[in-house]
Amino acid sequence: MLRHKVRAEEGAALDLRAALATLRDCPADAGQFLLKDGFSPDAACTDFAYAHAGVPARPRSGSEPAVIYRQPHGPDLLLGLYGCEHRLKHWMPGLRGRPLPEACATLAPIPPVVAPVQHDSWEGVDLARLPFPRATARDAGPYITMGFVMTGQQGPGLALSAHRMLVLDDRRLAIFMLTSRHLRHRAQAAWSRGEDLPVTINIGVPPAVAVASATATAHLPPGMDKLSLAGALGGAPVALSGGDAPCLAQSEFVLHGRLTPQTCAETLGDRPAGVTMPEFLGYDGHAGPPLQVIEVTAITQRPGAILQATLGPGREQCAILGLGGALAQSLALAARGGLSQIADLRYAMAGGGMLMLYVALRPDAARQLDLARLARRLIEVMPFTKTIVFTDDDVNLACDEDVLWAMTTRCNLAQDTHAIDGLRPLRMDPSQTEDWHAARGGAVPTRAWIDATRPAALRAAATRSFDG
Repeated sequence: MLRHKVRAEEGAALDLRAALATLRDCPADAGQFLLKDGFSPDAACTDFAYAHAGVPARPRSGSEPAVIYRQPHGPDLLLGLYGCEHRLKHWMPGLRGRPLPEACATLAPIPPVVAPVQHDSWEGVDLARLPFPRATARDAGPYITMGFVMTGQQGPGLALSAHRMLVLDDRRLAIFMLTSRHLRHRAQAAWSRGEDLPVTINIGVPPAVAVASATATAHLPPGMDKLSLAGALGGAPVALSGGDAPCLAQSEFVLHGRLTPQTCAETLGDRPAGVTMPEFLGYDGHAGPPLQVIEVTAITQRPGAILQATLGPGREQCAILGLGGALAQSLALAARGGLSQIADLRYAMAGGGMLMLYVALRPDAARQLDLARLARRLIEVMPFTKTIVFTDDDVNLACDEDVLWAMTTRCNLAQDTHAIDGLRPLRMDPSQTEDWHAARGGAVPTRAWIDATRPAALRAAATRSFDG
């Protein structure tokens, strides 16, 4: 409970509970909120996957509902809250109702505020009391999948990012961190001083924080960090606790602890080695190098807190990653003065919110721009980008069928698909592995861009009958 109050714009969701309330109370969103009983955490993931999850988890189009799986003992489990791009953007006034480039042009940082927070403190640390699920029977163990790890308060000292974290026992977690993550850099600096890094793991954060955390720090403009970006997206400052390791005041749960240089393999007991949990592309993940260990020293929560989780793949994860990636692209283009010719950007759900990027160009931009150079620049910003589809600005990027229509009637794939050489393959994509290339007859470029725009001289001949 916050003593500090911030005024939300109409329809904005400054925390998880406000987001849930919009689904519970709005008849227009009938079917977007469900309560279910009789499912353990593991069974809840199975039920959500087969009854509700969309591409890439399951071959199902459309939004995912937010489902609360009521638990007989301990907190309830929430899945699917962010399973719709439209409702996620609607909760953030900074993005609502506008293409990403237009929204980014007006985003101004709103710094966080330090506010007294009244969370209940647990008497002891016992991670087993929280309903962390296994998404499949093959998982290495129960994972925290919607935990946002934070250290510092603002500027270069702030690190805020989501990671998969394997629950090792009642007091320890194993965290996966890419070498490029700012959190790893902060941890390495602490370890070099002979110290652990104080961190908090925030679960059930405001929607704007989830999206801001997926926006690469390197592409934020001067004077903006992830928390001031979250404030800009949400239209109000994010509230923090004080201290050396602050937490997000609106979080449902906070795990307080230390990120240590200790390491462990990503497996538990007699679990099969090498398999982690489902990844964002819809396939099982593969364990990599040893993971770092977090020692949890305290747990706090809001009264009546709900535990938020996600499957790994599915529209929920894709919506967060896709919006964060499109924000990073828009901000990077704006910094280089190249945003004026881009009408819209969107990462497709089919690429897990990361691999396939749609780019709508303003009239005559395709003729004026070097699309090959622009494609390579976009991949430099977000290296997971595999395929880029350039369209005209009359194509609705939020509608995958409309992009397919443009690819079908405004380009010839044999002529208008262009390879991008010299880039490292993405290990998570099965089609970029050495075995896959060998089965296809040898190594091939792993990135491409497609020109699905109309030639300027033929625009009138390829205009929709019902445009205007």
